Amino acid sequence: MNIVCIGSGNVATHFAIALKAIGADIVQVWSQDSRNAEILAALTKAAPISSWDDLDRSADCYLIAVKDDAIASVAAQLTNVKGIVVHTSGATSIDVLSAMKNGYGVIYPLQTFTKSKAVDMIRVPLCIEGDQESTLEKINVIAQLLSPKVSVVTSEQRLILHLAAVIACNFSNHLYELSSRLLEQHNLKFDLLKPLILETAEKVQSALPAEAQTGPASRNDQKTIKKHLDLLNGTPDLQKIYEMLSNSIKKTHL
Repeated sequence: MNIVCIGSGNVATHFAIALKAIGADIVQVWSQDSRNAEILAALTKAAPISSWDDLDRSADCYLIAVKDDAIASVAAQLTNVKGIVVHTSGATSIDVLSAMKNGYGVIYPLQTFTKSKAVDMIRVPLCIEGDQESTLEKINVIAQLLSPKVSVVTSEQRLILHLAAVIACNFSNHLYELSSRLLEQHNLKFDLLKPLILETAEKVQSALPAEAQTGPASRNDQKTIKKHLDLLNGTPDLQKIYEMLSNSIKKTHL
């Protein structure tokens, strides 16, 4: 299968490398930044391009892995390509590709990616959608080669998944950052929290989050909660976050 990769960021990099590993031919990598296109193209033995005039329009699949707000403008350049056009966004409807003439769809990887950290795609859930059954079958063939964890979901379901992922992943990571800053202010190392973070993540692999919840709010320990809030008097934003989340936990568990 011949694939053109549109994008050179975190998602594009992991997809292109994984597709190359399963035997796909990455014929081109397009990026507005020619240097980034060259780097990913070198990793996948593809041709780097940064002009739409150089686009190979005879490939089997065009994988769009760019920022969500750029998908529509990229799609406008692909209306007369031969192959199917697929985007990788969790929050963007399949309808953004409706002008494609030869089939279109979505492969959304439910995972966080950074270029510098390897991710085993076999472990990544892939959520797929197609404009018609024949397109979905083609997308499913690609997805199944990458991961056994393939689910067919609608654009509406995918948006809910993306929202849940932001809450579970992005918000949690931001709380790690706030915890790190708090510790640093008191000459303590974030490393001390890492075993606790790992144990919490491992618990929800075998139990529901509601069953794994611990802490002062879950047992309505008002004395400890007040001590914590008093310690946060100098950081009112963090104090509000602590109080809001504590109240949410109490409403859920008490």
